[in-house]
Amino acid sequence: MATIRLGDTAPNFTAQSTEGDINFHEWLGDSWGVLFSHPSDYTPVCTTELGTVAKYKDEFDKRNTKVVALSVDGLESHKGWVNDINETQNTTVNFPIIADEDKKVSELYDMIHPNADSNLTVRSVFIIGDDKKVKLIITYPASTGRNFDELLRVIDSLQLTAYHKVATPANWNHGDDVVVSPAISTEDAKTIFTKGVNEVKPYLRMTPQPNLN
Repeated sequence: MATIRLGDTAPNFTAQSTEGDINFHEWLGDSWGVLFSHPSDYTPVCTTELGTVAKYKDEFDKRNTKVVALSVDGLESHKGWVNDINETQNTTVNFPIIADEDKKVSELYDMIHPNADSNLTVRSVFIIGDDKKVKLIITYPASTGRNFDELLRVIDSLQLTAYHKVATPANWNHGDDVVVSPAISTEDAKTIFTKGVNEVKPYLRMTPQPNLN
């Protein structure tokens, strides 16, 4: 079974989905991506999660990020479940759900943890950059629903730090001050970050978020 680590190229695959056949890398194109798995269809926590993602689609779009869900149930089951999600969550599912009956994708991404359940996927989340590299992995137990506000926050951080020489501190949110990369001297930082640099300690320098006007 594959083990995927941060910085690895996200494994490509082809699969059936509720929006037709998908070649994962081609489907991603030059977008970022979120691949997240569900233990099975017609389960209560998953129903709330998929409804939430549908409502957040505009937020993912703003971040040039595509979302795709997966469970080990079949396509017809997915289609019936989508009707329930739309009804109970007062939304319209607007992203693909992969049918992974043969568990090919689940095993490729190590989504089945036998000590939790030998057949069902755990709640895995993979955030994938526009370079097809895995940027973040989070694994939740089947009983715990995900916080999609947190996933949006993480995407904001990942995209900011990918393109600027900064890191984000604890509890950072978009618009907050950020940490200057340790690889940059304070002298150079003052030239790079024209909004100012606050040297709290020689190793801890703060600056306003650089990609905001």
